[in-house]
Amino acid sequence: MKTELYLPLDLLPKLDGDKFYFHEVIGFTIKDENYGEVGVLRGINDSTAQALFEIDRDGVEILIPMNDEFIVKVDREHKTIIVNTPVGLIDLYLE
Repeated sequence: MKTELYLPLDLLPKLDGDKFYFHEVIGFTIKDENYGEVGVLRGINDSTAQALFEIDRDGVEILIPMNDEFIVKVDREHKTIIVNTPVGLIDLYLE
């Protein structure tokens, strides 16, 4: 058939807790438990084996794996995702 199918967003089931649709978290602030504020989520790259948060920090792109072990909390009210990444991961992008 090779045709695209579009589903109105209001028909998607509502997710809560730490589960989310990619489109709903774009623009959220990413904060790391150890590092502090990382930046703003600009996109999600799901073309790799492990989906990645694409975060903008003052023009520098930081990639963090979207791993359930790293995601601590999704705070929809404050538009924030709290992560706990391995020590040094964020610094790799900022040095």
